[in-house]
This record gives sequence, structure tokens and C-alpha cells, in this order.
Amino acid sequence: MNLESRVAKTQKSPEELYNFLTQVENFKHLLPEDAKFELLGDDKFLFGLKGMPEIKLALRESTPYSKVVLGSLGDKLSFTLTADIEEDPKGAAAQLFFEGDFNAMMAMMIKGPINKFLDQLANGIEKL
Repeated sequence: MNLESRVAKTQKSPEELYNFLTQVENFKHLLPEDAKFELLGDDKFLFGLKGMPEIKLALRESTPYSKVVLGSLGDKLSFTLTADIEEDPKGAAAQLFFEGDFNAMMAMMIKGPINKFLDQLANGIEKL
């Protein structure tokens, strides 16, 4: 299953946005206020959103100023969340990509909540 967010624009430079996203503790600022967030280490965190199970994510890969990849920790939902960062005339633009291998039933159940999650992250980036 592959899903993508809209392009989120921020006045931060690509370097500033990259540095923000590679510090996983900053993801708490991108999530809604009622979301559960727990830092599990320098490169991993747990979050929970209403209507979704709690998920652990870890920083897997990063390419300076252009790409940040987070991957799930756990067997139930195996996926990656990639932020592609590009320069924009007024700062930076980021698009989020969710990639996971799920059976058809699971994909149908989580597609809506994952799309909502991507929208929430894009909204958070735009508020930076």
C-alpha cells in the first residue's frame, strides 16, 4: 500500500526542515495535541492517535536536506514513512510517502486513518 500527502510548504529552509525532522522528538510538534507521544531513545518514538493502535517509529535513513525515512518497529504493521524535502521559493516544501505491505483487509481498514495521519503531519509542517 502506497499513500502520499499533499505538498506541505514552510518558510523554513530545506536544511532547517531536515534538521527538525531528523530530531525525532520534534514529531510531537507535528501531531495533534490529543495524540500520545513518548520518546523511546535518540532515534525512536511511540505515538498514538485516536482510532489507531500505538505505533513505534525509528529513524532509518536520512539524506542531508532532502530526505528523511522513518520505519516502524514491530511485526503487526511494517511500513516506512518518507519525507522528501525540496527547496521552494519561500522556504521548503515536503511531501510524505507511506509505504507498507499489508493484506487487502488490513489495507482497507487502515487507509483512512493513515491518510488522516499524513494530513496531520503535513498541517504540522506548514505551521513551522
